[in-house]
Amino acid sequence: MLGEELPTLDVRMEDIRALLEARVRIPTMTLVLNGLRTVIYPSTDLGADKAWWSELLGKQPYVDEPFYVGFEVAGYELALLPDADPSDGALVYWGVDDVQASAQSAIASGSVEHTPVANVGDDIVTATVRTPAGTILGLIHNPHFKIG
Repeated sequence: MLGEELPTLDVRMEDIRALLEARVRIPTMTLVLNGLRTVIYPSTDLGADKAWWSELLGKQPYVDEPFYVGFEVAGYELALLPDADPSDGALVYWGVDDVQASAQSAIASGSVEHTPVANVGDDIVTATVRTPAGTILGLIHNPHFKIG
């Protein structure tokens, strides 16, 4: 109570330094998304899906490969991917400046790698991570992308 002496603490500076050095540091990273770039729909029948989208959009794809079909839609890419897992649903890719750093930032924040960072051709780099909620976040750097 009032007037009572407080106990003396025997604290040494080296003990304080050791505690400060040992504490867990949580990295503060910010993932900068530059806007939507691509939506990829899994395709179990690439020919039928390509025909359906071509009719719906009123145009043919600008990329037409057995492993990937891409349509330009209002400055963005709508793609069909035969190797994608339909249970993952549509994959949305956000533009980033550095896919490797962005994927590492997402993983440091609790996501897990879904597909590793890869150059998929023509200097386009992609990766996907599964967020803590179980959804998939796509990351892409496409040096050829121009808005609109």
